[in-house]
Amino acid sequence: MAAHAILSPSNAHRWLMCTPSALLERQFPDEASIYADLGTFAHKWGETQLRHFLAPDTAAEKKAFQKEIEKLRKETDKNGEPYWSRSLEDYVEEYVSTVTGKFLEARERDSAAVLLLEQKLEFGEWVPGGFGRGDAVIVADGLMEIVDLKYGQNVRVQAQGNPQLRLYALGAYQELSCIYDISRVAVTIVQPRNGGTSSEELSVKELLDWGEWVKPIAQMAIKGKGEPRPGEHCLFCRAKNRCRALAEYEMEVAKAQFEDLRLLSDEDISSILGRADSLISWAKGVKDYALKEALENGKKWPGWKIVQGRSNRAISDESRAAELLSSAGYAEKDFYKPREIQGFTVLEKLLGKKKLSKLLSEVIIKPPGKPKLAPESDPREEWNTAKEDFEKLED
Repeated sequence: MAAHAILSPSNAHRWLMCTPSALLERQFPDEASIYADLGTFAHKWGETQLRHFLAPDTAAEKKAFQKEIEKLRKETDKNGEPYWSRSLEDYVEEYVSTVTGKFLEARERDSAAVLLLEQKLEFGEWVPGGFGRGDAVIVADGLMEIVDLKYGQNVRVQAQGNPQLRLYALGAYQELSCIYDISRVAVTIVQPRNGGTSSEELSVKELLDWGEWVKPIAQMAIKGKGEPRPGEHCLFCRAKNRCRALAEYEMEVAKAQFEDLRLLSDEDISSILGRADSLISWAKGVKDYALKEALENGKKWPGWKIVQGRSNRAISDESRAAELLSSAGYAEKDFYKPREIQGFTVLEKLLGKKKLSKLLSEVIIKPPGKPKLAPESDPREEWNTAKEDFEKLED
């Protein structure tokens, strides 16, 4: 079996919407990012902690665990920067404590409950060649739960209706239902850096009915059949920079026929606002892709060439520069920057999220964010200028 399923569960939200995308993506390399590598490390850290939780409480186990932890702390990315930080440990602890808490609750209901880690889950009955790995599977008579760690912080992932987790649940149910009497299935996503925890619970019938809905779509996707359907699910598609359907979709605003040729109406502007971020992101992606192909593969784009961009001046030897300025009679206070404290990202990596909040609690403030436009569906409270002015008067 291949290392990665063609119809990957992590991309199910895409190939379920755009069935040709799974085969189209295979024409482009899967380039791992430092963020993906960091996520992989976070999973490894969490798995190590959970395996220690399940292991017998012996001196030998504690010694082996400490040895593994020290080994993990020395792992670095391609730039030589360590993956581990105190903040990563704090964030992954949220996932670990969620899993252990749910497992202990399951043990109270059923003494035979088990916790399976990095369990290979096959769901080929519904998706051709479909398989994946469940971060944590908790199963007891009555309820089976899949708990998944998402370490990313830019895109929030919800458990409600999540196809990746539902596919994992199908695989786990198929494997474990012959041993356990499972009537309900729960899926939980722990995303400590964006949104916290979310869950969904289904009856087995609801899950199996959903699996039957997936079957014909997966059959189309594995053959690359169907019409392309661009949308938000295209964000991480490897084919997006060459996809004609996405290009046409993103250019709809530019091609729109507005009623008044001189001025945009309120409705016109609202329509543009709804697509502006997506359009900008898509255009930048195409531009970055074109430059990368030209630089790395010698691609010649009709009407375009590579030129040297603008360059900023830089001081090659700061110590020598300081000597020259001092000898010319200038005081250090005039040519050196004043000392400043590191930003929150660096401090959080140094101290960890919890310790930083506790140690600097009296000096950490969070001023109101700048106003920005958002769709009416956004859960945040609408900004009220009158309320802001009134609170300032009260102060």
